[in-house]
Amino acid sequence: MRALLFSTALAVSTATAAFAADVTVSEIKLPDLPMGQVTYSGGKTLTLNRGIGSGAFRDAADPTVIWTITDRGPNLDCEGIEELTGLGLDTLCAGDGKAKNFPQPDFNITIQKLSVTPGNAATIVETIPLKTKSGKLVSGLPYSADGFKSEAAYDLSGKLLPADVNGLDTETLARLPDGSFLIGEEYAPSLVEVAADGTVLKRHVPAGLEAVFKNDDVDVVGSLPAIMAKRYLNRGIENVGVSADGATLYVLMQSPLANPDSDAYKKSANTRLWKIDRATGKLLGEYLYVMDDATSFKADNKKEPQKQNAVRMSEMVWLGGDRLLVIERIGKTTKFYVIDLASATPLDASLDDEKTSPSLEQMSAADVEAKGIKPVVKTLVLSSDDVDGLPKKVEGVAVVSPTEMIVFNDSDFGIEGDGNIALRVTFAEPVLQ
Repeated sequence: MRALLFSTALAVSTATAAFAADVTVSEIKLPDLPMGQVTYSGGKTLTLNRGIGSGAFRDAADPTVIWTITDRGPNLDCEGIEELTGLGLDTLCAGDGKAKNFPQPDFNITIQKLSVTPGNAATIVETIPLKTKSGKLVSGLPYSADGFKSEAAYDLSGKLLPADVNGLDTETLARLPDGSFLIGEEYAPSLVEVAADGTVLKRHVPAGLEAVFKNDDVDVVGSLPAIMAKRYLNRGIENVGVSADGATLYVLMQSPLANPDSDAYKKSANTRLWKIDRATGKLLGEYLYVMDDATSFKADNKKEPQKQNAVRMSEMVWLGGDRLLVIERIGKTTKFYVIDLASATPLDASLDDEKTSPSLEQMSAADVEAKGIKPVVKTLVLSSDDVDGLPKKVEGVAVVSPTEMIVFNDSDFGIEGDGNIALRVTFAEPVLQ
């Protein structure tokens, strides 16, 4: 056992298994999922694949089944787009460096049911397209309106794409006991209830935003804490854990909120985790999760020191009680933590008030301690810096047993040449319990 200290954190986390001798990593053979090629006129050609690793969930009824979900579809950051396409920011994004370019804007978000054999071969036995109640396929295009701003979206030729009020940036999923799904997404951000056949039943958005997203094709309710609307662009709900009976939800933001502004988001390590009663929407507790210092992600810091806002949480899995598996990563280093809410201090409701100063995101470790706030306890069970074979950008994680998990990378649809990767990670000790 050894203590892991990090500069921006208040608590000390205890690391257990982080040595190559304690972990076995084996590849799971995935099917090829080509999505064809797209060519930018006068520019370059991209070969795309269907990236399925945005989120993953093991089916408790059948341990050989893993459910996965795509994210919003192939998209390129407009900032730096010339390197990938051969065409500049003005041509493809009207000069907007914060926008996104969607080479296949008609992409439909899908859920995949994978059957994984003990011999480490996976087959997709079912693909479920997301659709609205009228049958319209759900896209990954963003939406902006009065009082709510998301990224602008441009197509292959640099034409501005129409906003989609029901477009989702899907990042995580859980399958509920009745066979339906719960999906976390980043645009609103929102929690989305989805029927077993892929029909979007209800979209839960931060209180106050229900009128922004209201439409006739999806039921929208403002049931989430209003403060969630302070999410920084593309840093919304990427982590959802659900208890085995489906009664309790755990929701963790990908990054600190931009509360009161983007400067707070950029500098902070303080992230919010909510515990929610699924049936009533009642908040059962809100907790502080303190991210590791960005400089502790070794592989990402080899060339230059990383800034704090490079760190993000990319998946969360319920393990039992108030214990969850969370992954923290930048791009190359991924850390797997088991966290426990048992000794954490529920946050005072005043910290959900935008007028509170300093905000939770602005608080230093000394401020947090002075207010008597105890963050969730984090126990490091694995770092990719200590084990060979783990891919960059791990996003989907399915816990198979107390000694085994299956991880999926984010291939970014092959935009930069990456393919889908799935790995079985086996621990010598039951650390996932």
